[in-house]
Amino acid sequence: MDEQQWIAMDEYLCDRTQTPDDALDAALKSSKEAGLPAINVAPNQGKLLQMLARLRGARRILELGTLGGYSTIWLARALPADGTLLTLEAVEHHAVVARKNIDRAGLSGLVSVIVGDAIDTLEAFVRDGIPPFDFIFLDADKQSYPAYLQLVLRLSRPGTVIVADNVIRQGRVANARSSDPDVIGVRAFLDMLAADAHVSSTAIQTVGSKGWDGFSLSIVS
Repeated sequence: MDEQQWIAMDEYLCDRTQTPDDALDAALKSSKEAGLPAINVAPNQGKLLQMLARLRGARRILELGTLGGYSTIWLARALPADGTLLTLEAVEHHAVVARKNIDRAGLSGLVSVIVGDAIDTLEAFVRDGIPPFDFIFLDADKQSYPAYLQLVLRLSRPGTVIVADNVIRQGRVANARSSDPDVIGVRAFLDMLAADAHVSSTAIQTVGSKGWDGFSLSIVS
């Protein structure tokens, strides 16, 4: 099979599991017009995140890597009316686009976009003793995944679900000799998960419109 077949399969599945959604379509369109990179999750991946958050019964969600707010919208729609989603974005321009997309989707009352270095923000959360999160989605720079994990675990509680995107890297993560900083970061992140007796994890490789990649799924005990 080749990538065109993967894309065709994704389109087939999305046609049968998604309904037309003006807010999500507008988020993708405005992100493209604003020059944001097309690295958002695929529609079926976004719906998977939403379903996982709903299964968890999440009331507090943390996202690292807002981009244009596409995955943020999916996740925020899993929240109850009094829920909270904090999403961290390093680039001010991305945050401006995301806020407009989130507002258009009618979710600005649930979502706060926080601009700045994610490690600094997470350290401030820990220092301030903010309440733990029920669901955490990591989709930021991969070389920082180990540092992110150390901090988000301190913002978790038993039952917290942690999903990390892009942990396969076209299969390069299996190469222990890779010098790619993203691969090194993901490998260290997975090693940390494996070594932590208080976290139960798995990882899945996927193919589709986003190529060959995958995600990890962890539950804090």
